[in-house]
Amino acid sequence: RQVRPSGFCRVRAQRKRSARGSGPLLLAFFHPYVSGGGGGERVLWKMIQELLMLQKENATKLFKIIIYTVDEPKPSYAQDLLEHVRDRFSIDLTDREMEAESTLSYVHLNEYKHYLQPASRLSLLVESFGTMQLAWKGLTFGDKWDLIPDIFVDTTGCAFTFVVANLLLGCRVWAYVHYPTISTDMLQLVWEQRRAAYNHANYIAQSKVATAVKLVYYCMFAVLYGLTGSLASVVLVNSTWTYNHIKSLWKWAAWQQRIQIVYPPCQVSQFQHNQVLTKNSKHRENVILSIGQFRPEKDHVLQIEALAKFLEEHPRWKGRVKLVLIGSCRGESDRQRLEHLKGLAESHHWDTSTIEFVVNQPYSVVQSWLSKASMGIHTMWNEHFGIGIVEMMAAGVIAIANNSGGPRSDIVSTTESERSGFLASTAEEYADSIHRVLETLSAEEIAQIRHRARVSAARFSDEVFARKVREVYEKNLLLK
Repeated sequence: RQVRPSGFCRVRAQRKRSARGSGPLLLAFFHPYVSGGGGGERVLWKMIQELLMLQKENATKLFKIIIYTVDEPKPSYAQDLLEHVRDRFSIDLTDREMEAESTLSYVHLNEYKHYLQPASRLSLLVESFGTMQLAWKGLTFGDKWDLIPDIFVDTTGCAFTFVVANLLLGCRVWAYVHYPTISTDMLQLVWEQRRAAYNHANYIAQSKVATAVKLVYYCMFAVLYGLTGSLASVVLVNSTWTYNHIKSLWKWAAWQQRIQIVYPPCQVSQFQHNQVLTKNSKHRENVILSIGQFRPEKDHVLQIEALAKFLEEHPRWKGRVKLVLIGSCRGESDRQRLEHLKGLAESHHWDTSTIEFVVNQPYSVVQSWLSKASMGIHTMWNEHFGIGIVEMMAAGVIAIANNSGGPRSDIVSTTESERSGFLASTAEEYADSIHRVLETLSAEEIAQIRHRARVSAARFSDEVFARKVREVYEKNLLLK
Protein backbone atom coordinates (compact mmCIF):
# COMPACT_ATOMS: atom_id res chain seq x y z
CA ARG A 1 0.00 0.00 0.00
CA GLN A 2 1.43 3.37 -1.00
CA VAL A 3 1.78 5.97 1.77
CA ARG A 4 0.48 9.39 0.84
CA PRO A 5 2.91 12.29 1.28
CA SER A 6 0.86 13.86 4.07
CA GLY A 7 0.76 10.58 5.98
CA PHE A 8 4.50 10.09 5.50
CA CYS A 9 5.20 13.57 6.86
CA ARG A 10 3.07 13.00 9.96
CA VAL A 11 4.74 9.66 10.66
CA ARG A 12 8.23 11.09 10.27
CA ALA A 13 7.38 14.09 12.44
CA GLN A 14 5.89 11.90 15.16
CA ARG A 15 9.00 9.72 15.20
CA LYS A 16 11.14 12.80 15.70
CA ARG A 17 8.97 13.93 18.62
CA SER A 18 9.00 10.44 20.15
CA ALA A 19 12.79 10.28 19.87
CA ARG A 20 13.06 13.26 22.24
CA GLY A 21 11.51 11.14 24.98
CA SER A 22 10.23 12.83 28.12
CA GLY A 23 12.38 15.93 27.74
CA PRO A 24 11.15 19.53 27.68
CA LEU A 25 8.20 20.40 25.48
CA LEU A 26 9.19 22.15 22.27
CA LEU A 27 6.99 25.18 21.53
CA ALA A 28 7.41 27.03 18.25
CA PHE A 29 6.11 30.58 17.78
CA PHE A 30 5.36 31.68 14.22
CA HIS A 31 6.08 35.40 14.24
CA PRO A 32 8.21 36.34 11.21
CA TYR A 33 8.62 40.01 12.18
CA VAL A 34 9.57 39.26 15.77
CA SER A 35 11.83 42.31 16.07
CA GLY A 36 8.99 44.71 15.27
CA GLY A 37 7.76 47.27 17.76
CA GLY A 38 3.98 46.92 17.56
CA GLY A 39 1.26 45.59 19.80
CA GLY A 40 1.44 42.13 18.22
CA GLU A 41 5.08 41.82 19.21
CA ARG A 42 4.29 42.91 22.74
CA VAL A 43 1.69 40.14 23.01
CA LEU A 44 4.26 37.61 21.79
CA TRP A 45 6.93 38.62 24.30
CA LYS A 46 4.51 38.74 27.22
CA MET A 47 3.40 35.21 26.35
CA ILE A 48 7.02 34.07 26.23
CA GLN A 49 7.81 35.90 29.46
CA GLU A 50 5.03 34.00 31.22
CA LEU A 51 6.38 30.68 29.93
CA LEU A 52 9.82 31.54 31.29
CA MET A 53 8.29 32.56 34.62
CA LEU A 54 6.52 29.20 34.85
CA GLN A 55 9.77 27.41 34.18
CA LYS A 56 11.61 29.51 36.75
CA GLU A 57 8.98 28.80 39.44
CA ASN A 58 9.05 25.05 38.77
CA ALA A 59 12.87 24.99 38.94
CA THR A 60 12.99 22.49 36.09
CA LYS A 61 13.36 22.58 32.34
CA LEU A 62 9.76 22.51 31.14
CA PHE A 63 10.11 24.10 27.72
CA LYS A 64 12.31 24.82 24.79
CA ILE A 65 11.05 27.71 22.69
CA ILE A 66 11.67 28.32 18.99
CA ILE A 67 10.76 31.52 17.18
CA TYR A 68 10.48 31.55 13.38
CA THR A 69 11.71 34.87 12.03
CA VAL A 70 12.67 36.42 8.70
CA ASP A 71 15.34 38.53 10.42
CA GLU A 72 18.85 37.97 9.18
CA PRO A 73 21.14 36.08 11.61
CA LYS A 74 24.15 37.69 13.23
CA PRO A 75 26.37 36.75 16.20
CA SER A 76 24.72 39.20 18.59
CA TYR A 77 21.15 38.67 17.33
CA ALA A 78 19.71 37.05 20.48
CA GLN A 79 21.24 39.60 22.84
CA ASP A 80 20.29 42.57 20.66
CA LEU A 81 16.72 41.32 20.33
CA LEU A 82 16.21 40.87 24.08
CA GLU A 83 17.63 44.34 24.70
CA HIS A 84 15.21 45.74 22.10
CA VAL A 85 12.31 43.97 23.84
CA ARG A 86 13.40 45.42 27.17
CA ASP A 87 13.78 48.96 25.85
CA ARG A 88 10.70 49.01 23.61
CA PHE A 89 8.19 47.06 25.70
CA SER A 90 9.59 47.22 29.25
CA ILE A 91 9.77 43.41 29.21
CA ASP A 92 13.07 42.31 30.70
CA LEU A 93 14.10 38.78 29.75
CA THR A 94 17.82 39.42 30.25
CA ASP A 95 17.79 38.25 33.88
CA ARG A 96 19.93 35.10 34.09
CA GLU A 97 17.38 33.39 36.32
CA MET A 98 14.88 33.61 33.46
CA GLU A 99 17.21 31.41 31.37
CA ALA A 100 15.97 33.10 28.21
CA GLU A 101 19.19 32.62 26.29
CA SER A 102 19.27 28.86 26.94
CA THR A 103 15.52 28.38 26.44
CA LEU A 104 14.97 30.55 23.36
CA SER A 105 16.32 29.72 19.93
CA TYR A 106 15.62 31.26 16.54
CA VAL A 107 15.07 29.76 13.12
CA HIS A 108 16.10 32.40 10.59
CA LEU A 109 14.07 32.20 7.41
CA ASN A 110 15.42 35.35 5.78
CA GLU A 111 16.15 33.44 2.56
CA TYR A 112 12.40 32.86 2.20
CA LYS A 113 11.24 36.34 3.13
CA HIS A 114 9.78 36.76 -0.35
CA TYR A 115 6.98 34.36 0.60
CA LEU A 116 5.48 37.23 2.62
CA GLN A 117 5.51 39.82 -0.14
CA PRO A 118 2.11 41.41 -0.86
CA ALA A 119 0.24 40.09 -3.89
CA SER A 120 -1.39 42.40 -6.42
CA ARG A 121 -4.13 39.91 -7.37
CA LEU A 122 -6.05 37.34 -5.29
CA SER A 123 -4.07 38.62 -2.34
CA LEU A 124 -5.91 36.65 0.34
CA LEU A 125 -5.18 33.30 -1.28
CA VAL A 126 -1.71 34.07 -2.59
CA GLU A 127 -0.46 35.58 0.65
CA SER A 128 -1.99 32.77 2.72
CA PHE A 129 -0.20 30.22 0.54
CA GLY A 130 3.00 32.18 1.11
CA THR A 131 2.63 31.83 4.89
CA MET A 132 2.13 28.07 4.42
CA GLN A 133 5.38 27.85 2.47
CA LEU A 134 7.23 29.83 5.11
CA ALA A 135 5.79 27.69 7.91
CA TRP A 136 6.91 24.52 6.09
CA LYS A 137 10.45 25.87 5.75
CA GLY A 138 10.52 26.67 9.45
CA LEU A 139 8.95 23.49 10.76
CA THR A 140 11.18 21.24 8.65
CA PHE A 141 14.30 23.36 9.14
CA GLY A 142 17.43 21.24 8.74
CA ASP A 143 17.85 17.99 6.90
CA LYS A 144 16.93 15.79 9.86
CA TRP A 145 13.72 17.49 11.00
CA ASP A 146 15.08 17.63 14.54
CA LEU A 147 13.16 20.79 15.46
CA ILE A 148 9.62 19.53 14.83
CA PRO A 149 7.69 21.13 17.72
CA ASP A 150 5.10 19.60 20.01
CA ILE A 151 3.04 22.81 19.91
CA PHE A 152 2.90 25.34 17.07
CA VAL A 153 1.80 28.80 18.25
CA ASP A 154 0.70 31.37 15.68
CA THR A 155 0.62 34.95 16.96
CA THR A 156 0.28 36.69 13.60
CA GLY A 157 -3.14 35.60 12.35
CA CYS A 158 -1.82 33.23 9.66
CA ALA A 159 -4.41 30.47 9.99
CA PHE A 160 -3.38 28.63 6.83
CA THR A 161 -0.11 27.67 8.54
CA PHE A 162 -2.25 25.33 10.67
CA VAL A 163 -2.60 23.04 7.65
CA VAL A 164 1.16 22.55 7.58
CA ALA A 165 1.63 22.31 11.34
CA ASN A 166 -1.35 20.11 12.18
CA LEU A 167 -2.47 18.15 9.13
CA LEU A 168 0.96 17.53 7.60
CA LEU A 169 3.15 17.36 10.71
CA GLY A 170 0.78 16.50 13.54
CA CYS A 171 1.61 19.42 15.86
CA ARG A 172 -0.89 20.77 18.32
CA VAL A 173 -1.84 24.28 17.24
CA TRP A 174 -2.46 27.31 19.42
CA ALA A 175 -3.37 30.76 18.11
CA TYR A 176 -3.60 34.30 19.38
CA VAL A 177 -5.77 36.12 16.85
CA HIS A 178 -5.52 39.90 16.60
CA TYR A 179 -7.66 40.29 13.51
CA PRO A 180 -9.60 37.86 11.30
CA THR A 181 -8.17 37.57 7.81
CA ILE A 182 -11.70 37.93 6.48
CA SER A 183 -14.90 39.00 8.19
CA THR A 184 -18.56 39.63 7.54
CA ASP A 185 -17.74 43.34 7.73
CA MET A 186 -15.49 42.94 4.69
CA LEU A 187 -18.36 41.33 2.82
CA GLN A 188 -20.63 44.16 3.90
CA LEU A 189 -18.11 46.71 2.67
CA VAL A 190 -18.12 45.10 -0.78
CA TRP A 191 -21.83 44.53 -1.14
CA GLU A 192 -23.87 47.03 0.87
CA GLN A 193 -21.67 50.09 0.81
CA ARG A 194 -19.97 49.40 -2.51
CA ARG A 195 -17.44 52.13 -1.89
CA ALA A 196 -13.71 52.28 -2.44
CA ALA A 197 -11.39 51.61 0.50
CA TYR A 198 -7.72 50.86 1.05
CA ASN A 199 -8.39 47.16 0.34
CA HIS A 200 -11.28 47.61 -2.10
CA ALA A 201 -10.42 49.12 -5.49
CA ASN A 202 -12.62 51.82 -6.94
CA TYR A 203 -13.22 49.97 -10.22
CA ILE A 204 -14.69 47.05 -8.25
CA ALA A 205 -16.85 49.34 -6.13
CA GLN A 206 -18.32 50.87 -9.31
CA SER A 207 -19.07 47.55 -11.07
CA LYS A 208 -21.90 45.19 -10.12
CA VAL A 209 -20.27 42.27 -11.95
CA ALA A 210 -16.87 42.83 -10.34
CA THR A 211 -18.57 43.20 -6.96
CA ALA A 212 -20.40 39.88 -7.41
CA VAL A 213 -17.22 38.09 -8.46
CA LYS A 214 -15.33 39.47 -5.47
CA LEU A 215 -18.14 38.41 -3.15
CA VAL A 216 -17.97 34.81 -4.45
CA TYR A 217 -14.19 34.87 -3.99
CA TYR A 218 -14.52 36.21 -0.45
CA CYS A 219 -17.15 33.61 0.46
CA MET A 220 -15.02 30.76 -0.85
CA PHE A 221 -12.03 32.07 1.06
CA ALA A 222 -14.13 32.43 4.23
CA VAL A 223 -15.04 28.73 4.05
CA LEU A 224 -11.38 27.73 3.70
CA TYR A 225 -10.40 30.12 6.47
CA GLY A 226 -13.01 28.58 8.77
CA LEU A 227 -11.79 25.04 8.06
CA THR A 228 -8.13 25.86 8.66
CA GLY A 229 -8.80 27.97 11.75
CA SER A 230 -10.77 25.17 13.35
CA LEU A 231 -7.61 23.03 13.41
CA ALA A 232 -6.42 25.04 16.44
CA SER A 233 -6.96 23.43 19.84
CA VAL A 234 -6.47 26.69 21.77
CA VAL A 235 -7.72 29.99 20.35
CA LEU A 236 -7.20 33.29 22.13
CA VAL A 237 -8.66 36.48 20.66
CA ASN A 238 -8.03 40.08 21.61
CA SER A 239 -11.52 41.59 21.75
CA THR A 240 -15.24 40.93 21.68
CA TRP A 241 -15.33 42.09 18.06
CA THR A 242 -12.65 39.59 17.03
CA TYR A 243 -14.31 36.88 19.13
CA ASN A 244 -17.65 37.28 17.37
CA HIS A 245 -16.08 37.07 13.92
CA ILE A 246 -13.80 34.14 14.71
CA LYS A 247 -16.68 32.31 16.38
CA SER A 248 -18.82 32.73 13.27
CA LEU A 249 -16.05 31.50 10.96
CA TRP A 250 -14.15 28.85 12.94
CA LYS A 251 -17.27 26.77 13.52
CA TRP A 252 -15.62 23.60 14.86
CA ALA A 253 -13.40 25.49 17.29
CA ALA A 254 -16.44 27.42 18.49
CA TRP A 255 -18.52 24.27 18.91
CA GLN A 256 -15.69 22.73 20.94
CA GLN A 257 -15.58 25.91 23.09
CA ARG A 258 -11.91 26.47 22.32
CA ILE A 259 -12.17 30.24 21.81
CA GLN A 260 -11.74 32.77 24.60
CA ILE A 261 -11.04 36.48 24.91
CA VAL A 262 -7.69 37.54 26.37
CA TYR A 263 -7.23 41.28 26.02
CA PRO A 264 -3.73 42.30 24.86
CA PRO A 265 -1.33 43.64 27.51
CA CYS A 266 -1.18 47.42 27.71
CA GLN A 267 1.32 49.48 29.69
CA VAL A 268 -1.41 50.84 31.92
CA SER A 269 0.28 50.80 35.32
CA GLN A 270 3.12 53.13 34.40
CA PHE A 271 0.60 55.72 33.18
CA GLN A 272 -1.73 55.47 36.14
CA HIS A 273 1.07 55.75 38.69
CA ASN A 274 2.70 58.67 36.89
CA GLN A 275 1.28 61.91 38.26
CA VAL A 276 2.74 63.89 35.36
CA LEU A 277 0.85 61.81 32.81
CA THR A 278 -2.44 61.93 34.68
CA LYS A 279 -2.49 65.60 35.56
CA ASN A 280 -5.73 67.50 35.25
CA SER A 281 -7.09 69.66 32.46
CA LYS A 282 -5.65 72.90 33.77
CA HIS A 283 -2.12 71.74 33.00
CA ARG A 284 -2.90 70.24 29.60
CA GLU A 285 -2.69 71.90 26.21
CA ASN A 286 -5.32 72.02 23.46
CA VAL A 287 -3.56 69.18 21.64
CA ILE A 288 -5.38 66.42 19.78
CA LEU A 289 -3.05 63.42 19.77
CA SER A 290 -2.98 60.63 17.16
CA ILE A 291 -0.84 57.52 17.77
CA GLY A 292 -0.40 54.93 15.03
CA GLN A 293 1.76 53.80 12.14
CA PHE A 294 1.24 55.67 8.88
CA ARG A 295 -0.60 52.74 7.33
CA PRO A 296 -3.57 53.15 4.96
CA GLU A 297 -6.11 51.52 7.27
CA LYS A 298 -5.35 54.05 10.03
CA ASP A 299 -7.14 56.68 7.90
CA HIS A 300 -5.14 59.73 8.99
CA VAL A 301 -6.87 61.65 6.20
CA LEU A 302 -10.09 61.55 8.21
CA GLN A 303 -8.27 63.13 11.15
CA ILE A 304 -7.19 66.07 9.01
CA GLU A 305 -10.70 66.37 7.61
CA ALA A 306 -12.13 66.35 11.14
CA LEU A 307 -9.86 69.17 12.27
CA ALA A 308 -10.63 71.16 9.12
CA LYS A 309 -14.36 70.73 9.76
CA PHE A 310 -13.99 71.83 13.38
CA LEU A 311 -12.00 74.94 12.43
CA GLU A 312 -14.49 75.75 9.67
CA GLU A 313 -17.39 75.64 12.13
CA HIS A 314 -15.48 77.30 14.97
CA PRO A 315 -12.94 79.64 13.35
CA ARG A 316 -12.11 81.29 16.70
CA TRP A 317 -10.07 78.16 17.54
CA LYS A 318 -7.62 78.68 14.66
CA GLY A 319 -4.13 78.81 16.12
CA ARG A 320 -5.47 77.64 19.50
CA VAL A 321 -5.82 73.89 18.88
CA LYS A 322 -3.23 71.56 17.40
CA LEU A 323 -3.29 68.07 15.84
CA VAL A 324 -0.16 65.99 16.56
CA LEU A 325 0.26 62.78 14.56
CA ILE A 326 2.79 60.38 16.09
CA GLY A 327 3.70 57.30 14.09
CA SER A 328 6.32 55.24 12.30
CA CYS A 329 6.97 54.47 8.66
CA ARG A 330 7.62 50.82 7.74
CA GLY A 331 8.85 51.52 4.23
CA GLU A 332 8.57 53.65 1.12
CA SER A 333 4.79 53.33 0.79
CA ASP A 334 4.32 54.67 4.32
CA ARG A 335 6.72 57.54 3.63
CA GLN A 336 4.76 58.46 0.51
CA ARG A 337 1.56 58.37 2.52
CA LEU A 338 3.12 60.69 5.10
CA GLU A 339 4.10 63.16 2.38
CA HIS A 340 0.52 63.07 1.08
CA LEU A 341 -0.75 63.95 4.57
CA LYS A 342 1.69 66.84 4.78
CA GLY A 343 0.41 68.00 1.40
CA LEU A 344 -3.17 67.96 2.72
CA ALA A 345 -2.10 70.08 5.68
CA GLU A 346 -0.45 72.58 3.35
CA SER A 347 -3.61 72.77 1.25
CA HIS A 348 -5.38 74.09 4.38
CA HIS A 349 -2.53 76.59 4.89
CA TRP A 350 -1.70 75.09 8.29
CA ASP A 351 1.66 75.58 9.93
CA THR A 352 3.22 73.82 12.95
CA SER A 353 0.93 75.75 15.29
CA THR A 354 -2.00 73.74 13.87
CA ILE A 355 -0.51 70.39 12.86
CA GLU A 356 2.71 68.52 13.63
CA PHE A 357 4.07 65.16 12.43
CA VAL A 358 6.27 63.21 14.87
CA VAL A 359 7.86 60.32 12.98
CA ASN A 360 9.92 57.30 14.13
CA GLN A 361 10.57 58.63 17.62
CA PRO A 362 11.24 56.61 20.80
CA TYR A 363 8.47 55.78 23.22
CA SER A 364 9.62 58.48 25.64
CA VAL A 365 8.45 61.05 23.09
CA VAL A 366 5.00 59.42 23.01
CA GLN A 367 4.84 59.62 26.81
CA SER A 368 5.80 63.29 26.69
CA TRP A 369 2.92 64.09 24.34
CA LEU A 370 0.53 62.01 26.43
CA SER A 371 1.35 64.30 29.34
CA LYS A 372 0.42 67.39 27.29
CA ALA A 373 -2.58 66.39 25.18
CA SER A 374 -6.20 66.99 26.13
CA MET A 375 -7.69 64.64 23.53
CA GLY A 376 -6.71 61.63 21.47
CA ILE A 377 -8.13 60.80 18.04
CA HIS A 378 -8.42 57.35 16.44
CA THR A 379 -9.96 56.84 13.00
CA MET A 380 -9.31 53.24 11.92
CA TRP A 381 -12.48 51.45 10.83
CA ASN A 382 -12.94 48.10 12.60
CA GLU A 383 -9.76 48.32 14.63
CA HIS A 384 -9.55 44.89 16.24
CA PHE A 385 -8.64 46.32 19.64
CA GLY A 386 -6.82 49.64 20.04
CA ILE A 387 -3.84 49.62 22.41
CA GLY A 388 -3.14 53.28 21.65
CA ILE A 389 -6.65 54.21 22.83
CA VAL A 390 -6.15 52.34 26.12
CA GLU A 391 -2.84 54.13 26.71
CA MET A 392 -4.52 57.48 26.08
CA MET A 393 -7.27 56.68 28.59
CA ALA A 394 -4.78 55.45 31.19
CA ALA A 395 -2.80 58.68 30.81
CA GLY A 396 -5.86 60.86 31.28
CA VAL A 397 -6.25 61.84 27.61
CA ILE A 398 -9.88 61.89 26.47
CA ALA A 399 -10.20 59.48 23.54
CA ILE A 400 -12.33 60.10 20.45
CA ALA A 401 -12.30 56.70 18.74
CA ASN A 402 -13.88 55.22 15.65
CA ASN A 403 -17.38 53.90 16.23
CA SER A 404 -16.57 50.31 15.22
CA GLY A 405 -14.60 47.20 16.15
CA GLY A 406 -12.86 46.79 19.50
CA PRO A 407 -13.07 50.44 20.58
CA ARG A 408 -16.86 50.27 20.45
CA SER A 409 -17.32 46.74 21.80
CA ASP A 410 -14.73 46.73 24.60
CA ILE A 411 -12.91 49.96 25.30
CA VAL A 412 -14.97 53.18 25.16
CA SER A 413 -18.26 53.57 26.99
CA THR A 414 -20.53 56.35 25.70
CA THR A 415 -23.43 55.94 28.12
CA GLU A 416 -23.63 59.41 29.69
CA SER A 417 -23.54 58.13 33.29
CA GLU A 418 -20.55 55.89 32.48
CA ARG A 419 -18.87 57.85 29.69
CA SER A 420 -15.14 57.17 29.34
CA GLY A 421 -14.65 58.78 25.92
CA PHE A 422 -16.34 59.47 22.59
CA LEU A 423 -17.09 57.50 19.42
CA ALA A 424 -17.40 58.94 15.92
CA SER A 425 -17.50 57.83 12.28
CA THR A 426 -17.54 60.93 10.08
CA ALA A 427 -15.54 64.14 10.02
CA GLU A 428 -18.65 65.97 11.27
CA GLU A 429 -19.01 63.60 14.25
CA TYR A 430 -15.32 63.91 15.14
CA ALA A 431 -15.56 67.70 14.90
CA ASP A 432 -18.61 67.70 17.16
CA SER A 433 -16.79 65.58 19.76
CA ILE A 434 -13.79 67.92 19.68
CA HIS A 435 -16.15 70.85 20.24
CA ARG A 436 -17.80 69.12 23.19
CA VAL A 437 -14.47 68.53 24.92
CA LEU A 438 -13.12 72.03 24.27
CA GLU A 439 -16.27 74.09 24.93
CA THR A 440 -19.48 72.28 25.87
CA LEU A 441 -18.50 70.09 28.82
CA SER A 442 -17.72 71.57 32.21
CA ALA A 443 -14.42 71.06 34.00
CA GLU A 444 -16.15 68.70 36.43
CA GLU A 445 -17.60 66.60 33.60
CA ILE A 446 -14.19 66.43 31.91
CA ALA A 447 -12.60 65.30 35.18
CA GLN A 448 -15.22 62.56 35.60
CA ILE A 449 -14.60 61.25 32.07
CA ARG A 450 -10.85 61.16 32.70
CA HIS A 451 -11.35 59.30 35.99
CA ARG A 452 -13.68 56.70 34.46
CA ALA A 453 -11.28 56.21 31.55
CA ARG A 454 -8.33 55.56 33.85
CA VAL A 455 -10.32 53.09 35.95
CA SER A 456 -11.62 51.33 32.83
CA ALA A 457 -8.13 51.03 31.34
CA ALA A 458 -7.00 48.87 34.26
CA ARG A 459 -8.91 45.94 32.68
CA PHE A 460 -6.22 45.77 29.99
CA SER A 461 -3.11 45.79 32.16
CA ASP A 462 -0.02 43.58 31.87
CA GLU A 463 -1.01 41.92 35.14
CA VAL A 464 -4.46 40.89 33.90
CA PHE A 465 -2.97 39.52 30.66
CA ALA A 466 -0.30 37.55 32.55
CA ARG A 467 -2.92 35.99 34.81
CA LYS A 468 -5.14 34.96 31.88
CA VAL A 469 -2.25 33.50 29.89
CA ARG A 470 -1.00 31.65 32.97
CA GLU A 471 -4.41 29.99 33.30
CA VAL A 472 -4.28 28.90 29.65
CA TYR A 473 -0.81 27.41 30.08
CA GLU A 474 -1.65 25.57 33.27
CA LYS A 475 -4.82 24.11 31.80
CA ASN A 476 -3.45 23.06 28.40
CA LEU A 477 0.05 22.03 29.44
CA LEU A 478 -1.29 20.12 32.47
CA LEU A 479 1.06 21.90 34.86
CA LYS A 480 -1.23 21.52 37.86
